[in-house]
Amino acid sequence: HWKKVGIQRVVFTDISRDGMLSGPNMEALCNFARGTGLKIVASGGVSSMEDLELLKTLEAYGVDQVISGKAIYEGKLDLKEIFKC
Repeated sequence: HWKKVGIQRVVFTDISRDGMLSGPNMEALCNFARGTGLKIVASGGVSSMEDLELLKTLEAYGVDQVISGKAIYEGKLDLKEIFKC
């Protein structure tokens, strides 16, 4: 029903993990992604290359972009390394 009103992409943010560097809520994100059929930007808790690799496993369900802030500012994620992938 979301696509009927023109929504094609959403940002999924687990606000309990946002800025906490605790890793994304993979279970909630996966359940949401499977149920929508939309393109999804994952946000909240992303703090390592391992998190990015886990999120990549949800690409088939529409998770194709990521937001990370604090992890980059604190040097936990290296942009040069990310863009090599």
